[in-house]
Amino acid sequence: MTSGTISAQITDYANRADPYPLYAELRKTPVRREDDGTYLVSTYHEVRSLANDPRLSNDTRNRPPGLARTAEAEETGLPPSFIFTDPPLHDRLRNTINRPFGPPHSPRFLDDLRGELAEVVTELLDSFEGKDQVDIVDDFAYPLPVTAICKVLGVPREDEPRFHGWADALASSLDPQAGEEGRKKGQQARQDLGAYLSDLIETKRRHPGPGILSALAPDMTPEDLEATAVLLLVAGHETTVNAITNTTLTLLRRPDVLDRFRKDPDLAVPLIEEVLRYEPPVQFVPWTTALADIDVADTTIPKGSPVWLMLAAANRDPQRFRDPDRFVPDREDNEHLGFYTGIHYCFGAPLARIELYLAVPELFRRVKMSRLLEDPPPYRANAVLRGPRHLPVAIEGLTD
Repeated sequence: MTSGTISAQITDYANRADPYPLYAELRKTPVRREDDGTYLVSTYHEVRSLANDPRLSNDTRNRPPGLARTAEAEETGLPPSFIFTDPPLHDRLRNTINRPFGPPHSPRFLDDLRGELAEVVTELLDSFEGKDQVDIVDDFAYPLPVTAICKVLGVPREDEPRFHGWADALASSLDPQAGEEGRKKGQQARQDLGAYLSDLIETKRRHPGPGILSALAPDMTPEDLEATAVLLLVAGHETTVNAITNTTLTLLRRPDVLDRFRKDPDLAVPLIEEVLRYEPPVQFVPWTTALADIDVADTTIPKGSPVWLMLAAANRDPQRFRDPDRFVPDREDNEHLGFYTGIHYCFGAPLARIELYLAVPELFRRVKMSRLLEDPPPYRANAVLRGPRHLPVAIEGLTD
């Protein structure tokens, strides 16, 4: 096994626009030990196996002493949300939260949001009227998911703007290279959001209304419910922003695929799934820890070792996907890891897919985008939740 600091290159902002050559290099050693004792796992079957292995812990309290944790582990007075727990606690929390969110208990909850979200998409696109350029992130991809998650939670519409800053600070703090300042900003955002949610949850207890906070208030402690809402904001917002923006960027770079997509709207589902493979919004999972010695790919990961599961590298593994570095809009057998796998499979994936299937076809149906104004665009600082910070494009009109 080789050692080195390829993780530092992956998290280096200089490589944010195109980390894929680094992932290709990484796959040459499917399980690689870094100098600090972290193990990077980069091939598809090995990532999938470990993501489903109960000997790999998501609980950041199991991280080795002195190793940076996520913003979830900061001393904010709240427990970690369910994504940063292991069974049986994880299963109890996730099953409780799922009851008002989706099937089998609430089969129509998400479907009933489609009409409201479609109206939001229309309003955002209407605002492009009279402009010759727009920023796909600030003007479209960023506002839609925060509105969606606020509707899911039951947040009043007038409070939605406050969630933008909180979501950005929280997402940035998850970057392994966030530094002390980034972690402090994330901690402050989590505290401010927690205080807001504490008041909102108490209001929902006394006066139940729409949204899952009202439904969950009788079954969860205020602290667990606050932690869950914080998680849903980050997971339900930042990842969807990146998915919409990465899809737009990918299509604008490929006029032939875009032309085919405009002529065949039914291509939307396989095309978006291919983007989730090709440019996944979550690049890797950097917070897992081995609870026992784990043998994988002729390597033993020792008990107590931090492990990074490199989803984006696995999604381009030629042992799993034919011609993986080529974007194939109607790719078959596309069981990608864009939403992870196992018990920690993305809780918000059904909502994210609804937003993507509503937003992307309508964006390209109504807006004639002539060219990218900056390529590569500036990217967010976060290496984990990777996506453009801005995506300026020139437009030539808007259809009804």
